[in-house]
Amino acid sequence: MKSIEKTLGELVRTAVQEHFGVDLDHFEFQATRKDFEGDITLVTFSMLRKVKTNPAELGKVIGNYLVEHSSLVSGFNVVQGFLNIVISDSFYLDFFSRIKDDQDYGRFAQTDQTIMVEYSSPNTNKPLHLGHVRNNLLGYAVAEILQASGKKVYKTQIINDRGIHICKSMLAWERYGEGQTPESSGKKGDKLVGDFYVKFDEEYKKEIAQLQAQGKTPKEAEAQAPILLEAQKMLRKWEAGDPDVVELWKRMNQWVYKGFEETYQKLGVDFDKNYYESQTYLLGKDVVADGLEKGVFYKKEDGSVWIDLRDEGLDEKIVLRSDGTAVYITQDIGTAIQRVKDFAIDGMVYTVGNEQDYHFKVLFLILKKLGFSWADHLYHLSYGMVDLPTGKMKSREGTVVDADELMEEMTQTAREISEELGKLDGYSQQEKEELYRVIGLGALKYYILKVDPKKRILFNPEESVDFQGNTGPFIQYTYARIQSILRKADFGYDEVITRYDLDLKEKELIKQLQYYPEVVQQAAANYSPAMVANYTYELVKEFNSFYQNISILGADEELQRKFRVQLAAKVGEVIKSSFALLGIQVPERM
Repeated sequence: MKSIEKTLGELVRTAVQEHFGVDLDHFEFQATRKDFEGDITLVTFSMLRKVKTNPAELGKVIGNYLVEHSSLVSGFNVVQGFLNIVISDSFYLDFFSRIKDDQDYGRFAQTDQTIMVEYSSPNTNKPLHLGHVRNNLLGYAVAEILQASGKKVYKTQIINDRGIHICKSMLAWERYGEGQTPESSGKKGDKLVGDFYVKFDEEYKKEIAQLQAQGKTPKEAEAQAPILLEAQKMLRKWEAGDPDVVELWKRMNQWVYKGFEETYQKLGVDFDKNYYESQTYLLGKDVVADGLEKGVFYKKEDGSVWIDLRDEGLDEKIVLRSDGTAVYITQDIGTAIQRVKDFAIDGMVYTVGNEQDYHFKVLFLILKKLGFSWADHLYHLSYGMVDLPTGKMKSREGTVVDADELMEEMTQTAREISEELGKLDGYSQQEKEELYRVIGLGALKYYILKVDPKKRILFNPEESVDFQGNTGPFIQYTYARIQSILRKADFGYDEVITRYDLDLKEKELIKQLQYYPEVVQQAAANYSPAMVANYTYELVKEFNSFYQNISILGADEELQRKFRVQLAAKVGEVIKSSFALLGIQVPERM
């Protein structure tokens, strides 16, 4: 409640000046504890360093001044060093009348600041899995929250479409594919290519075992396995532009791109631009040359180029090999610079797992040393792994949780629980299936996004599709309940109500609505969708307490019915708005 704090702060400053002759410029406010009367509390202890009196007297003086000089305050009480301030109903009514019809409540006017958010960034040798799901959900939600906070946002991904891992799938398809295509096999293209990546690993392990049986050490066997040597040869051919290899690479990558797009559509995420590593892997080499001239980098005797970051608490880092080829960080330097040229952005957010924390510290520091002012506005949205009850996922062994299968499983779980609850009488089968999808995906997204990005997650599908507690379906159900109330309200409820005695539950609900714009800004500043998710849960809890303790449609007076329906409608709007920031749909009926 920043607006209240600012107004009260000015009044408190004047009160202290007039009564004690002391000028204070900082005041500590907090929410009043539930067991005391009041809406906001002024902590007076810290003021006693300058104001020579006891805390009870100080609280009493300030409280009386507030009541006498402001219609905002209707009463107060002093408990030890705390002044509990009661805010008048008129303030809450005025606030509510201002936001009641504001369809953009919680969203801010666009500023000149432009941010790019990178997320997903998959490899084209396998389908998207549970780890990608967390990455996509985080990146998309952060982009939406930044946009709501007033930034212009571009969403992007860089697709890792080159390298030895791609050649492994290509070689396995050539050897064992028998000409299969997505159409002939009935499989999504990314899944078909992923199967051959697994097949390569199976054959590779067989060859390693054979070489070890012939007396090779494990390390020698891994390096000398014929199938690996053949994949490395294929990579060299690709880099040399061999037409047959390049044609196969293009064909299999197109299968994967189409598969990725289907998954993104199901997941509800999108991108403004795709970058491809095959087009960016040479970027950055010219920047290294410029950096050498400026003394940012140095060359070793073997011709390799490095940067020394030991004074910054990091290490020495190679940026160009002795043979003149780039390393990953060289590409990242060049790609960042290219993106600024493409979109005139002021900063970037990289959604990448926490195993790359060091890489991004180095990248950001290099870009700063190269003199790019926008490098001060780069952020690594580092997130923890997603664990499963069955253990860690391994792509090459085919033990990952496939993203498409996960979404289908979530839909199926929602179907089973909904049918068990038996609340869908009167729905057509098509309506039911759409509802199951919305509930299942909502459960998945909320379960992942309610957790601070930096924390690991143990994902439990059944726990996520619970209609009680801090879950997506619980919040969706509350929204649907509100829509049911609105459909039953057979009277006009859009008039502005300025005189009304608020029930405590009504006041608490309005207070919770007040926090929404601040939460959006805090979530944007911290790149944390969890703040929005958990705010929404607190709002829903407050609404359900309101719903269970006072009658809405059955209220004794018409004015009460109208105001309570208006309040319920606004809560519904904020639930829908906040869930949209998380990429979650809300059903009109459940």
